[in-house]
Amino acid sequence: MMKHARHWIALGLLAGLALAGPVQGQTEKFSKLVGPVKMAAVQKADVYELPFIFWGGDVATFHANGGLETKPDSLFGKLGLKFKLTNGDDFVAQVKNYVEGKTPFIRGTFSQLGQASEVLNTDPKTKPVVFLQLTWSAGDHMVARPTCKTLNDLKGKKIALQKGGPHVGMLDDILRTAGLKWKDVTPVWTNDVTGKDGPAELFKKDTTVDCCFVVTPDMQGLTSGIDKKGTGAEGTVKDAFVLVSTVTMKRSIADVYAVRKDFYDANKALVEKLAAGYLKGSEELLEMRAKLKDKEFKAKYDAVLKMARSIFKDKDNKELLPSDADADGLVADAVFVGFQGNQSFFQEKGNLSGFEAKMEHALSHAVGEGIAEARADFLPADFDFQNKIPGLVGGISAKVAPTPEKIEPDKLLFTFKIFFEPNQDEFPPEKYGADFKRAIEMASLFGNAVIVINGYADHTKLVGEFVKAGIATDMLRREGESGNYQYFFKDGKKLDLNDPKSMATVMDLVAKTDWAKAPANPKIVLDLCQKLSQDRADKVFGEVKRYAASKKYLLNEKLVKPVGLCILNPVVVRPKDSDQAAPNRRVEFSIYSIKATQSPSAEGVVDY
Repeated sequence: MMKHARHWIALGLLAGLALAGPVQGQTEKFSKLVGPVKMAAVQKADVYELPFIFWGGDVATFHANGGLETKPDSLFGKLGLKFKLTNGDDFVAQVKNYVEGKTPFIRGTFSQLGQASEVLNTDPKTKPVVFLQLTWSAGDHMVARPTCKTLNDLKGKKIALQKGGPHVGMLDDILRTAGLKWKDVTPVWTNDVTGKDGPAELFKKDTTVDCCFVVTPDMQGLTSGIDKKGTGAEGTVKDAFVLVSTVTMKRSIADVYAVRKDFYDANKALVEKLAAGYLKGSEELLEMRAKLKDKEFKAKYDAVLKMARSIFKDKDNKELLPSDADADGLVADAVFVGFQGNQSFFQEKGNLSGFEAKMEHALSHAVGEGIAEARADFLPADFDFQNKIPGLVGGISAKVAPTPEKIEPDKLLFTFKIFFEPNQDEFPPEKYGADFKRAIEMASLFGNAVIVINGYADHTKLVGEFVKAGIATDMLRREGESGNYQYFFKDGKKLDLNDPKSMATVMDLVAKTDWAKAPANPKIVLDLCQKLSQDRADKVFGEVKRYAASKKYLLNEKLVKPVGLCILNPVVVRPKDSDQAAPNRRVEFSIYSIKATQSPSAEGVVDY
């Protein structure tokens, strides 16, 4: 099966491990994988080595360079740049070459830079300056068995993933979203990201593995599709489904270029031109793909795909992309961020998916899990490359997925709750600030999802009014003794008011019934409960917006939807007092994925 992803970069992380098979446990020090390394200066040269990895975002680098060697009429060539593109899939080798001065550049994901941060900061001269974000991923997936219906079920589960690969950062994002630590799950490490030593094969063979991280072809092989469940036929795993995908959690895996600080200080103009040339190359690549009906653009795009196929090869010099369709699929899994995305990533204050936030999470994970002994940060490049190439203005505009009018219950990813006192209508940031920030972070990380703020009202008064009115109008009959009553409809069907699901029945009957002959109209209470629950959701949403504004956090309000659910889903159905009713006094923040059949780049758009 063809591998549609950058993840060959992680194969080098396993060079020193010689694992015989899957290994359970936590990660180890990155410096141990690299071994002894001696810092040396980068020698001035006419041609510099520029690493690439097996990922759709790097196809834009090929186009900008005109191939492995810079062509004079290419985007890089016209800027006076000269590069020799080299395979950087062995990330350990990349790190060694970088520190030893064989190349000033390093190519990876932000998470991988975090894992290597201690070695990359061997000397102040080698401190990484991150100067370009290429893409976000839309081709990585967490596949689960029914034992993990949502992220709320992850605690204690076994999760298969490649050791040291980009999925380490993706899992870290997921655990942080779920309020979990790495010690709360059991990672099962595999040698490779795909194939016989990858997580997909382990997931098939070992039914005790609850979840696995895979790339798009393996996801399709396990489930038959991103919105489908495996049937057990044709190699799929019965009932396996995609729990989380970077199609939804689209700001998890950030692909970047970094450069040594000593080289950046001495060659800022060169690095700036490289960034601008790449961005222009990505714009042209997406324009070709968006205009395939035009023969001229199709011919250009086909030529780029053939070039990518000729460059992406394995250790035996065999092409990794069997067809142009496979090469196109690789590009489709990369969500190019473009000029505007780089502005947002590096410069927008309060961007919780930007440089500062990503660095904080990457380094906290590296130090917290013992991958690095000490925190060693990166620097963002400080330049303006907008006018280095005529026409580079972020040419293709970004699109924001619309908020769906109807939330699909089976798209629920995760829920967390905040609680309050009876009749409480204030939610001060001193008490709820951490919850508000968590919701804002989710809205940023899950850029292709809706964060629903569900408000609830106490159900007891409405249920009491419904029962009295129902008995008075012969809709219901009551049997048994006080404290243990049972209720039945005229047709003998039981209404179990101890079942939380019965609240939906109560609401429906109250709304549809003519209560003219009842001693009191329960619709009045229903309307009050509905208004209270909606007001509560709106109030919390307002507090979230105010909190974001006060902290200068970016919040896409279109991705947050307050919904009043009236008396639905009580946690305690028959509370005896206020203390027992406490779990019912809540507002829930729930993430629902938006159905997505293809990556944004398939339409020739960028995303930021």
